[in-house]
This record gives sequence, C-alpha cells and structure tokens, in this order.
Amino acid sequence: MALKSDIEIAQEARPLPITAIAEACGVDEAYLEQYGRYKAKIDNRFLKETARPDGRLVLVTAITPTPAGEGKTTTTVGLADGLRKIGKNAVVALREPSLGPVFGIKGGAAGGGYAQVIPMEDINLHFTGDFHAIGAANNLLAAMLDNHIQQGNALGIDPKQITWRRCVDMNDRQLRNIVDGLGGRMQGVPREDGFDITVASEVMAVLCLASDIPDLKARLGRIIVGYTYAGAPVTAHDLKAEGAMAALLKDALKPNLVQTLEHTPALIHGGPFANIAHGCNSVTATRMALKLGDYAITEAGFGADLGAEKFLDIKCRMAGLKPDAVVLVATVRALKHHGGAAKADLGREDLAALERGLPNLLQHVDNIKNVFGLPCVVAVNAFPTDTAAELQLVEDKCRELGVRVALSEVWAKGGEGGRALAEEVVRLCGQPSDFRYSYDLDGSIEDKLEAICRRVYRADGVALTPAAKKQAQRLTELGFGGLPICMAKTQYSFSDDPALLGAPRGFTVTVRNLKVSAGAGFLVALTGDIMTMPGLPKVPAAEKIDVDEDGRISGLF
Repeated sequence: MALKSDIEIAQEARPLPITAIAEACGVDEAYLEQYGRYKAKIDNRFLKETARPDGRLVLVTAITPTPAGEGKTTTTVGLADGLRKIGKNAVVALREPSLGPVFGIKGGAAGGGYAQVIPMEDINLHFTGDFHAIGAANNLLAAMLDNHIQQGNALGIDPKQITWRRCVDMNDRQLRNIVDGLGGRMQGVPREDGFDITVASEVMAVLCLASDIPDLKARLGRIIVGYTYAGAPVTAHDLKAEGAMAALLKDALKPNLVQTLEHTPALIHGGPFANIAHGCNSVTATRMALKLGDYAITEAGFGADLGAEKFLDIKCRMAGLKPDAVVLVATVRALKHHGGAAKADLGREDLAALERGLPNLLQHVDNIKNVFGLPCVVAVNAFPTDTAAELQLVEDKCRELGVRVALSEVWAKGGEGGRALAEEVVRLCGQPSDFRYSYDLDGSIEDKLEAICRRVYRADGVALTPAAKKQAQRLTELGFGGLPICMAKTQYSFSDDPALLGAPRGFTVTVRNLKVSAGAGFLVALTGDIMTMPGLPKVPAAEKIDVDEDGRISGLF
C-alpha cells in the first residue's frame, strides 16, 4: 500500500475550532482575532496582562542539512505532541514558511507525516498575510526613498550609496540586480537596484525582534537606507516612514495560533531564513508560548552552526531568554551522506560512511554542550532503512560525549513516536546548565567574527576582503561595532564552501561584505557565494502543485 503524502494526511485531519484550542491553553476570547475557523491571531495585550509564570524553553536544531533531509520541524511538532502524551502541557513556536521554498526545491515547512501543523495548505500559502505586510512595508520604504530623491533630495542622498532593496516573497534570480527609474525625468532617477526575498528583509528581522508597537516603530525608524554624499547614514526616520510602515505591520506583529494534528497549540510567526538572516520565529511568539505551556518547543533554521548559533547569540541575548534544553536532530541517512555515501546508496547499511559522517553530528553536539553550555539530546529521526548496527554506532559515539540518543518515530506515529524523546527532554530540563554566548559584545567586529568562525565552525580563522575591512572600520566609526553578528553563510557546510561536508578542518572563512541592520540591531556578514535572493531550481516544486474545481490543493509537500 502506498504511503500517504503529507498533504493527504493533513487533509484527512479533523481539526478543532481554533476557539477550542485557545480555550484549552487559556487564551480568553477577548485576545483572539479569528482568521476563519482554524486560524487566529493572539493580541499582544495578552503578554502584558497575563500573570502566568514562564515554562521551560526547549530549542530544536539539527546537523548540517543534506539532500537526504533531517526533519527538524517534524521532530519539533512530534516532540510537543509527545510531551502531551506523557501528560505535559506543551506549546509549539515555529516560523512561517516562505513562498520561495514552497514553490522552489524545499517544499513547505509545516512538519511531515503524522507530526504536522494544520491547516497545512493555509500555513504554506499566504497564511494570515504577515509576509505580504512585511513586503509592503519594505517596499513602501523603498518608494519613499526614491520619491525623496526625485522630489529634490533635501537630505543629499547619494544614489550610488543606497543600501535599501525592494523585496518579494519568491525565488526570482532575475530580480537580483536591476536598473530602474528609466523612461525620462518624470519617471524617477535611474539607478542600480535589486530585490531580496522577503525573509531576508530587515523588516522581517525587526518584526521578529520587536516587543510591541512602540518598539516596532523605534526599530523601523533606525533602519539605514543609504548614505549621503558626505557619508552620513540616512534612516527611515529621516524619511518620516516608520509610522506608515508600522501601520502596515500592526496586525502582522500579532502571533498566529493554529494546532498540530493532535490538537497541540502551535504559534507560527515570522520567518527569517537562517542562512541569510537570523533564522528564528518572533520573540513575541516564543514569549507567548512560554506563558501558555509548561514546555515551549521552538526551532531554529538549518544546522546548529547557523540557526542555533543565531538563536542563542542574537535572539536570546536581545530578549533575555535562556533555553533549558536543546534537541539536535539527525538521521542516519544524512550522516552517511556527510561520510561520502552517494544519495542512491543511503538506504543500505554502511557503517564506514556513517563513521566518517558522524564528526558532523559530534561537532554540533560539542558546540551546544561546551561552547554554549546547554544540556543536549540527539534525536535520531527514524527511517525504515536504518539498521540496528547503525543506530548503535550513533548512540555509542554520542555517549562518549556524555549525550543520550532518543529514537524519534514521530513521522510515522505522531506523538506516540515521540514519547522517548519527550521523557529525555523533561529529564534534561531538570539538569543544571551554564548557558553562555559564543562571543562577547565588547570585542571588535573582527574579534566577534573570529570567535564564531573558530569556536563554532572550527575554522583556522576569518579573512576580510579589503572592502569588508573598510566597511568594518566605517561601521565601528558610526558606533555599530558593539552589535552582535548575523552570519550569512551556506547552510551545507560548517565552512563557507558548500562542498566541504562533515566536520572540515584547515579552512578559513572569507567575509566579503559587512552591512548594518540597525533596526534589527545586528551586523550582517556575507560570506562565500551566499545571496539574499535565491533562484528556482531546474524543476521547481511549483510544477507539481495544482488545485481542482472544488478548491482542493494537491502536490504541496
């Protein structure tokens, strides 16, 4: 019998009305803004008016991604359902999917199998309109910037030093670099321009880090859009743009409430990518999950060297959060890929390839335990092709680092398959920890880059191009040298070279560009060939997505 697809499983589910989910987790109807029968937003007043204590914060992260897949979101959802199976009150906090990957190569981001959040189609396609609002606010700022120049340029903005780009929530390489303002004197000022994908917009980062509307407006106002002919930064506040931008974002600031297949409450809000942005759901959603559940289960994008590092060094530092435990997701298949096994051979037992690939997992584990000082469990996302010998090898190697392994069968069994993982997470949450960051803020920009590259990636060091060195000096002179670092780096390797799998050594990370996200409150370091506007693959997932005459969607995964 053929296995059911994720969308078929989701479409067969019988969700509870969202009012019932809200009532079960203690959200009064006065705070609920419904978007149909199965989605709602929770007003931010809830955080200000509730007296509930915080629950435990559990971060789910993963090994370095491979084409074999890891199942981080699936594990996150299944863990929350598993905690409920053992009698614990758990709430999920996740990022919203971007349309770029949905129609590109990765597909949706609502979990998989019997560990999903629903309504799956809505979550992956438009949802409650948050991303559209972010794109509109981003592009309003771009329009006001160009209009200011067209209308006389009282601020003296240098068109060749404009740093603010337009955005669209789609993978579209054609828009990476464009020339606009053509057509004559009344059609704008001709200049080089370009688009980022919406999840890379600083407005996305600002929304995810803002605590309320006043904080949102203040952060938006600090966004730097370019520089004057004299070299002074120009902000959104200088253009009088932050009020209108905040008006577009006022509803997007509120977290979205949905449910898992097993009716566990799930807050899905914000969606910065972890390879080109900071890779976490909103601070507001995380704080709300901590109030609603005794255990708040959240995730960070891509491998632990990206999403988890930024979650811990940026989000936790800014929001005053402290995780109680970390779950590191791995698959035997992916580890064999890191060990050099061909994709077609990943279903065969290959202990030699697995042993060669295990250093990738072990380096991530070592980082969580010894760089960040947090308790950790490895969740092996089970596949039918995993053999007892392979699973035993993973367990033995992790035991040498003092870390337990829990087999996760949530894809096939839902919460029931997450019991063992849930029990270990509860145990870890009762353990002492010595949480710390991987670098201090009082070091120079170069010091912080060096710390991340040496301590987390295990590089021999970092090299700044001449242009990046000048940018570091200028940013320091402008007073931004004390900000944390957001590394824009390939997700496929600890290094800045996607071809270096496993746990490479003997490499140097090259930073080619440094820019400030003053509203978000961090510096972005671009490395390697990383781009802020992805392209579609040769065969986009969009080719398989369809909708019938009754509005039933197929092909979404």
